[in-house]
Amino acid sequence: MTDYLADALNTLKTHEIVGQNVCTVKATKLIEEILKLLKHHKYLKEYTKVDDGRGGHFEVQLDGRINDCGVIKPRLPVKRHQWARKEQEFIPGFGVGLLIVSTSQGIMTNVDAEKKHIGGRLLAYVY
Repeated sequence: MTDYLADALNTLKTHEIVGQNVCTVKATKLIEEILKLLKHHKYLKEYTKVDDGRGGHFEVQLDGRINDCGVIKPRLPVKRHQWARKEQEFIPGFGVGLLIVSTSQGIMTNVDAEKKHIGGRLLAYVY
């Protein structure tokens, strides 16, 4: 089985490391939601979907702000009062980076989930 989210985040990270400004990742709904979050928090400049007849892909314009990113496996459940502990576990410092989580109200960051007082499952981290 292929983990498209892990492949996409690895592609973003490796292209940032070598200094390239554009990369392509496979198009899925989950990856689109995560790219939307990364763009909103200014980790990416822009992304566009290109339909190639085989499901499509996203062309992502990088901003040079991603130091590290990756998926969290297994997708750990987090209760609504445990966000600070999980942030310490996966992020290098307080207020640096994001945890991306799947909640009953959709894909969001750990900060948004904490404000809404809901728990969820950890998907990925970025800083």
